[in-house]
Amino acid sequence: MTQVVEIPLWLFVLIVLFAAVTFASHFLFPSVRWFFRRRLERAVTRLNERLTRPIEPFKLARRYDMIQRLIYDPEVTREIVNHAQTNKVPENVAFERARAYAREIVPSFSAFTYFGLGTRMARLLVNSIYSVWTGPHNDEVIRSIPKDATVVFIMNHRSNMDYVLVTYLAARTSALSYAVGEWARVWPLSRLIRMMGAYFIRRKSRGGLYRKVLARYVQMAISGGVAQGIFPEGGLSLNGRLMPPRLGLLSYVVEGHDPEGRDVVFVPVAINYDRVLEDRVLIAAGKRGDRRFGARISVVVRFILSKFWQGLRGRVTRFGTAAVAFGQPLSLSAFGADRPVEELADDLMRRIEAAMPVLAVPLVCHVLQARSEPLPEAVLIDEVKAALELLSVSTPPSISEDLPATITAALGQLRKHGVMERAADGWHPLPDQQAVVSYYANSIAHCFENAASAA
Repeated sequence: MTQVVEIPLWLFVLIVLFAAVTFASHFLFPSVRWFFRRRLERAVTRLNERLTRPIEPFKLARRYDMIQRLIYDPEVTREIVNHAQTNKVPENVAFERARAYAREIVPSFSAFTYFGLGTRMARLLVNSIYSVWTGPHNDEVIRSIPKDATVVFIMNHRSNMDYVLVTYLAARTSALSYAVGEWARVWPLSRLIRMMGAYFIRRKSRGGLYRKVLARYVQMAISGGVAQGIFPEGGLSLNGRLMPPRLGLLSYVVEGHDPEGRDVVFVPVAINYDRVLEDRVLIAAGKRGDRRFGARISVVVRFILSKFWQGLRGRVTRFGTAAVAFGQPLSLSAFGADRPVEELADDLMRRIEAAMPVLAVPLVCHVLQARSEPLPEAVLIDEVKAALELLSVSTPPSISEDLPATITAALGQLRKHGVMERAADGWHPLPDQQAVVSYYANSIAHCFENAASAA
């Protein structure tokens, strides 16, 4: 027992390392995790005191626990059995596939990443690109929603900036959870998006097992009170107009609604821009008849970094106004969860149309798109004013307070963007840019169509 035993140095180092790891995993790491978890819980408590709608415990649950809860859900279990029988595979194989789907879908929300990093970066990026205008009744709409209801923001999809813009504007309300497509499943972007609380979906998946896992996650989040952001169009508009709604996520919300449980209140969100960063890419995709946008992540990163650099140097150049206006909320309990989801989707899209902000660039494009001859600026301003008088819509104060200066600035934006030019006898679109003019005019075309129908 007291004899000296000689061992190689490498083995001694290995034993010491093993002992250190064992000590850390059994004594040190649990204490450290407990320390940081307690600090995080206190930070979330302080954060919830300033949020209009506090973060629900469901959103703060550990990702592993949420995955386990999802794959052992009775409805998912039944679908696993059906999948195994239909595809003639062992149930354990079907179970592992369901687990893979759950791991793919479930986010790993971090309150620190969302509010400490994400919303600050969103605010900096949005304000470096646009002058932001919000509808005058947005705060009132949120305050009118019962505290025990789950809020689902239903938004039109104009640009990938929609995610950034709404995240920034909703930061005082709560933490939104988005459904994100395959485009974002690239590292390290995918990691950041998961920590922001977004969940990935396969837009072209037709498998019953996948749809059931996705549906149950959405329904659990809704019943847990997690605020959701849904783009019912299912993708970016290729021509500027609102697209027909797709019913997938909405149908999951309706099917999972418990009349005795939480109410679900839909908030229509209308988003419009004086400049959509991807406008020509989207128009080209529309002409081809596909949705292969071909945007490289390196181009996006360079653009973002250049805007941050401009901001640091105090040389910010903005692309006009980005506007967000909330429409009239709709309670699912009041609407009736037993009514067809198509009626719900159509109702929500009409509410988005009614709330759509009318901005200067779309107004200028609306007036000029049908003109074959140049239009003097003074005449253009008069026609924009006459067009506005036909509408009862949300507009930024600058349009009504100083219309001539606003229209002049919009024309400058369009000229800088290579869409318009000023000739001796007035302004007119460049011959090869008519599609861009129509794209911006289309964003408010329904306003004039509705006004004509009501007249």
